[in-house]
Amino acid sequence: MEGEKRYISAEELKEHNKSWDLWISIQGKYLDKLFTGYHLKNFEVSEVSKDYRRLVSEFAKAGMFEKKGHVALFSLTAVALLFLVVLYGVLRCDSVWAHLGSAILLGLLWMQSAYVGHDSGHYQVMTSRGYNKLAQILSGNCLTGISIAWWKWTHNAHHIACNSLDHDPDLQHIPVFAVSSHFFSSLTSSFYGRTLNFDPLARFLVSYQHWTYYPVMIVARVNLFVQTFLLLFSNRSVPDRGFNIMGILVFWTWFPLLVSCLPNWPERIMFVLASFAVTSIQHVQFTLNHFSANVYVGLPTGNDWFEKQTSGTIDISCPSMMDWFFGGLQFQLEHHLFPRLPRCHLRKVSPLVRELCKKHKLPYRSLSFWEANKSTIRTLRTAALQARDLTNPAPKNLLWEAFNTHG
Repeated sequence: MEGEKRYISAEELKEHNKSWDLWISIQGKYLDKLFTGYHLKNFEVSEVSKDYRRLVSEFAKAGMFEKKGHVALFSLTAVALLFLVVLYGVLRCDSVWAHLGSAILLGLLWMQSAYVGHDSGHYQVMTSRGYNKLAQILSGNCLTGISIAWWKWTHNAHHIACNSLDHDPDLQHIPVFAVSSHFFSSLTSSFYGRTLNFDPLARFLVSYQHWTYYPVMIVARVNLFVQTFLLLFSNRSVPDRGFNIMGILVFWTWFPLLVSCLPNWPERIMFVLASFAVTSIQHVQFTLNHFSANVYVGLPTGNDWFEKQTSGTIDISCPSMMDWFFGGLQFQLEHHLFPRLPRCHLRKVSPLVRELCKKHKLPYRSLSFWEANKSTIRTLRTAALQARDLTNPAPKNLLWEAFNTHG
């Protein structure tokens, strides 16, 4: 009968999950341009999702998604000024203290530049898409050496499946870290398409992860550099690959040249380590937002996305004068719920999100920076002690036995 709706069950929908035959249900149907003619049978919206969508509608009517303030302008200006000061400190000053100060400022520059890259990846911070892409490449590839293409690839998956052990790449750090004993069974990463082997080396490293956490964070940028190269020179389809590679080449031109201008190797090593150590605060912050939150295995289902965001995120409480330092990401839950909302609004919407969580008896966790660190270390220590359990049937070797026979 013409005009009569055709329906498909959720189980039938799951059968269309191949790259050449992929169907996605959005509010019970599909995007108009790609509409298959089928509606999802028995589609219902949960009460919390209704309230959430109501908030989104209110923010949109108030123009909050378009009102971006001048955060990007101020941030880019600060980054430019910091870069000039760093250049002056290295090239025109002879004091080792001036060089150390320049390294500290470079670390702050990298942090602020990363926030601009993050903002421009979620919404348009410039006057056009072209300028926005330029801001991404400059703030990401050129200044930090980390590809915006790599960030988008991993970050999209992180937002879709927040804190899923097998789908969220931001939790998949075997063999160095494991936030849950589920990793001890060698989970298969659907993101990387490989098994995360919990072998003797992983068991050994994870067993001491609560001690190695901060030292690893200091050199975490090295891993991001490696991941950038692995993606850009892989066989994967990478948007704007050439543009990204050019940006990376800019970084690996100016940064080694700048370091080489220091008078001796001890100062060069000090400069690199000090700049990395300052930026490690940002790496720590990113892990504080998720490492000690609730985790699960599998994908979020159609009607529990909101719940998964609340259970998988932790906010960092701080005074408003520190918003610049955390880049707005201290409001991690608010950012996950409204990823296109400019960071200048996140503090304003925080009370509304808190009330929504309270209404539906969902967790809203906001910890001080100190308490969030303690919570993360507790989580890592718990998993570390579980990994030391010799009755856990993971492979052992002589090195493992030597270190752990007596606890």
